[in-house]
Amino acid sequence: MIPGIDLPIIQAPMVGVSTPRLAAAVSNSGGLGSIGLGASTPEQARAMIVETRALTSRPFNVNLFCHRPAVADASREADWCRHLAPLFAEFDTRPPTVLREIYRSFLADPAMLELLLSERPAVVSFHFGLPEPSWIARLKGAGIRLMATATTLDEARQIEAAGIDIIIAQGAEAGGHRGVFDPERGDALIGTLALTRLLATQVRLPVVAAGGIMDGRGIRAAMELGAQGVQLGTAFILCPESAANASYREALGSERAQRTAITSAISGRPARGLVNRLFSDVGIASAPVVPDYPISYDAAKALHAAASAKGCDDFAVQWAGQGAPLARALPAAELVAALAREMKG
Repeated sequence: MIPGIDLPIIQAPMVGVSTPRLAAAVSNSGGLGSIGLGASTPEQARAMIVETRALTSRPFNVNLFCHRPAVADASREADWCRHLAPLFAEFDTRPPTVLREIYRSFLADPAMLELLLSERPAVVSFHFGLPEPSWIARLKGAGIRLMATATTLDEARQIEAAGIDIIIAQGAEAGGHRGVFDPERGDALIGTLALTRLLATQVRLPVVAAGGIMDGRGIRAAMELGAQGVQLGTAFILCPESAANASYREALGSERAQRTAITSAISGRPARGLVNRLFSDVGIASAPVVPDYPISYDAAKALHAAASAKGCDDFAVQWAGQGAPLARALPAAELVAALAREMKG
C-alpha cells in the first residue's frame, strides 16, 4: 500500500498531540508515523519535517487541512463572545474583543504547497476535503503518495476521481475532527466497520479504516472487511512521545474516557472528544450560531487559557474516540509491537 512500511498501521496526525518523536518511533517500528501540519505556518512545518527526518530514515506522513477558508462575520463573532462572557467571568476576565482565523486552510496557502514540493515527504494526507486538481498533480508528480479522509461513499468517490492514492475511511467512532467535506449538509455518522465495508466494495482505491480501533483484534476486524490498513489516533495519546499534557493523560485514564461526544461548539466543525464544560456549557442548545472554523476555536482556546490560569481544566480540549478506555500507556515502539503481535492472533 505504501512502499517502505512493514505494517498496515498508521498513527493518526493529531495536531497538538502528535510530535516528530512519536511519528519517528512509529515509523522506525514498521508503521507509518504522522505529523499534523494543519495548525502550522510553512516555516513551522519545515522545522517539524526536518526534526522528524533527523529521527527516522523511514517514510512518514504529513497532514494538511483542506477546509473552506473562514469567512469573518463581526456580528456572529460578537454574539458568540457574548455567549461565552459568563464563562470567562468565572475566571475574572472577558472574552477576546476580536476573534482570529488561527489556522490557514491549505486551500489558501500556496507557500505550504511549495514547501511540500521542496521537502517531498513520502506521504501527504488531506482532511476536510481536497486541494485543487493542479496541486494534486504537482504533488503526485513529485513522487508523493497521497491520502484523503472520507466519511461517506460520495466523499470517497470524489477522492478517487481526484487521483488520490489511498482513502482513509473515518467512522463516527473516531476522535478529533470529523473529516466531513461540507458539514453544513450534515454528517451521516457512518460507523467504521460499515463505512470500511462499503468503501471496500464500491471504490477501487486501497481503504484505510479509522475510528475506534485500539488493538490487534480491531485491526483484524477491519482487514477482514476489506481494509488494507488502519489508522489509530486515540491509541497513541498515552505514549510518552505524544504531546498530551498531564491533565489530558489523567482524563484518558479515568472513567471520563467512557463518555465521548461530538460537538461543533469548540472549533466550528464537528469533532469528538471527552465530555467536559466545553460540551455542557458552551455547546448548549440555546447557543448562537458558531463562527466559522477555526475562528471559533480562537475563543475556545482563550477560554481554556483563562480557566487554566486559575487551575481549572474544565475547558481543556481533549479529543478522543469511542475506544478511549482501551488506551495503553506504552512507549510507541512497544505499542506498535503489541499491535503487530495481536494482529496475528
